[in-house]
Amino acid sequence: MEGIGKTLIFIGLMIVFIGLLFTFFEKLPFGLGRLPGDIYIKRDSFVFYFPLATSIIISVVLSLIFILISKLSR
Repeated sequence: MEGIGKTLIFIGLMIVFIGLLFTFFEKLPFGLGRLPGDIYIKRDSFVFYFPLATSIIISVVLSLIFILISKLSR
């Protein structure tokens, strides 16, 4: 149970760090949020934005980080 607690604390700190980055930096690095696969529809009084490509890239990067952490912790 101690390992789960440490993991949850680590994940919580990472979420706080990412939240601070989004708060204090207006634009995301490396063009994230403006990739060709992101869906952006703008009409007269309506804006719909779904960062599909950005979500996929972030998911792959986070998966690789967690796999690396998992292998290093053994």
